[in-house]
Amino acid sequence: MRQEDLLNWNKEIKELTVFEKIKFVLDTIPGKKVFSTSFGIEDQMITDILYNYVEKVEVFTLDTGRNFEETYDVFQSSQIKYKNFKFKIYYPDEKDIREYVEEFGINGFYRSIENRKQCCYIRKVIPLARALKEANLWITGLRAEQSPNRENMQFLEWDDTHNLIKFNPLLNYTLKEVEEYIKQNQVPINRLYKKGYLSIGCAPCTRALQEGEDFRAGRWWWENGKKECGLHIHKDKNN
Repeated sequence: MRQEDLLNWNKEIKELTVFEKIKFVLDTIPGKKVFSTSFGIEDQMITDILYNYVEKVEVFTLDTGRNFEETYDVFQSSQIKYKNFKFKIYYPDEKDIREYVEEFGINGFYRSIENRKQCCYIRKVIPLARALKEANLWITGLRAEQSPNRENMQFLEWDDTHNLIKFNPLLNYTLKEVEEYIKQNQVPINRLYKKGYLSIGCAPCTRALQEGEDFRAGRWWWENGKKECGLHIHKDKNN
């Protein structure tokens, strides 16, 4: 993939609506296209839009084995509403999980940042690599305002880690705009969202936000500093 192509495509879609961006990208960029959903509110919005392009994109999710019951509930609701999508599920390797638990304990991720990152690696990063193995385009629900680490992202970027194009159609959307779309189109969302869980991951590693807290404060709440699981590694062009 030439960097020049990405620059030109980003210029072309910059002023388009999210619906036009998605149509342009699906029609223009060749190869296998996949969308990863964790059934968060942003991913649910994208799922609803992509349902107009069932034949052009595949949808998958990562089941870490430690998800909230409410996450499985919205998964079920999505399977019913978007029945023509075949949600493919990727699981962590049983051997990796067994060895981790034997060495660190079932909740060993609380003991150190290194332990937590290793758990994320086993349950998320490795399965993601399998899911993206043959893809040319990866669609995500990332938004710039979710984290300072994501402010310098582009709509279309080259992902060196997985050797594909990463597409972030909701990059410039605000949370309010996403919520309005969800309401207007009656899109199912996780029940925990209305209880203050704005960013929902594994159950042991996620809590509701306190008033005034940052969007990501509920994830790995016992840690300080930059909070990412390793699925979305963004390299700042200024570094």
